[in-house]
Amino acid sequence: MTGLARPMPVKTPTSEPFWNALAEHRIVVQYSPSTDAYVFYPRVLAPRTLADDLQWREISGMGTLYSFTVARRPVGPHFADAVPQMLAIVEWDEGPRFSTEIVDIDPAELSIGMRVRPVFCDYPD
Repeated sequence: MTGLARPMPVKTPTSEPFWNALAEHRIVVQYSPSTDAYVFYPRVLAPRTLADDLQWREISGMGTLYSFTVARRPVGPHFADAVPQMLAIVEWDEGPRFSTEIVDIDPAELSIGMRVRPVFCDYPD
């Protein structure tokens, strides 16, 4: 263990519902009726239309591996004990893509297009 605490995201008024749901092992993202699409990252106005119509909706979190890299050297001192680290872009079944870390799999088994499911990690506070 490095002794360094891992950096954690900072909740903002806009992103707070997303982070609070993750703490409950749920995934909520915004949906825009004006674009008929789910939206991620959290924002104040809908993309393309700038409508003030964003709603928080729960999604399954199931998705497809869109892209990945295997970091065999720590990406920073806080992650010295977390190699190899599998950094990825996943496309949720509901549409948006997001950055994440793949866990519980041998890096050699990763392949573009493979199905993935959410794994929740609890951190104090």
